[in-house]
Amino acid sequence: MLNGIFGKSNIKDPYVGLGLGLTVAGAGLVPIFFFVVDSEPLTAVAISLIMLGLVCVALANTRPAISPEASQMMLEAGMENIAALLEELGLSGKAIYLPSSLRDGRSQALVPIRQEYSDIDIRERIPGRLIVRHGKDPQDVGIAVATPGSICLDGLEVKPGPTSTEIESALSTILVGMLDIAGSVSVTANGNRVNVEVSKPKLAYENVWYFRSLGSPVASIAATTVSEAFDKPVVITRDEYKKRKAFIELEVLP
Repeated sequence: MLNGIFGKSNIKDPYVGLGLGLTVAGAGLVPIFFFVVDSEPLTAVAISLIMLGLVCVALANTRPAISPEASQMMLEAGMENIAALLEELGLSGKAIYLPSSLRDGRSQALVPIRQEYSDIDIRERIPGRLIVRHGKDPQDVGIAVATPGSICLDGLEVKPGPTSTEIESALSTILVGMLDIAGSVSVTANGNRVNVEVSKPKLAYENVWYFRSLGSPVASIAATTVSEAFDKPVVITRDEYKKRKAFIELEVLP
């Protein structure tokens, strides 16, 4: 067990290095302060050093394998690739976020040829391909793409349920903890409408092709999470940024 904690790769971690230093120093000072100096206050300080050292080692094991900065870089790279694909195909309609039950086991976003999402009714599982048919009409065609939220949901230990509390907890874990792109999240649900308010978002809305179709990164992650929570298709109906806050409204489709 100790070899797993204090292995060569872990010693390079700054938390582990600090923890080892504090623990060793505390362990060496305890007998000196207690038996030689005969000082209870100094002995207590030495014991505190040992405790702080153990806490630092524990913190090292809670750090994510990929830093938030690296996650943001990969997120932006993926967005640029999808934007290029949408622009090349001329698709500008609002994306419909599908739960994993309507795809091939992973939630994705469907960007349809149709401009009005109200004309689209998806009841059955869509084949796991890039170009998909979602109905019997010749116009019922679109592309299905992975979104930032699709990958982030894999990091959740438990799938969120359709309550405001569960959705808020899941979004806080992803946006605040996992990606570090927001300060806090609050969620309210009323019927088929879900409102998400995000404070201090680090990735704002931009009037570019990708955002007009799939929404901002924060809205996209929120839509994916809500879609999975309700197990129904979801569309972003509002995506605004004002005074360091993001206001997102999502419509849960029948």
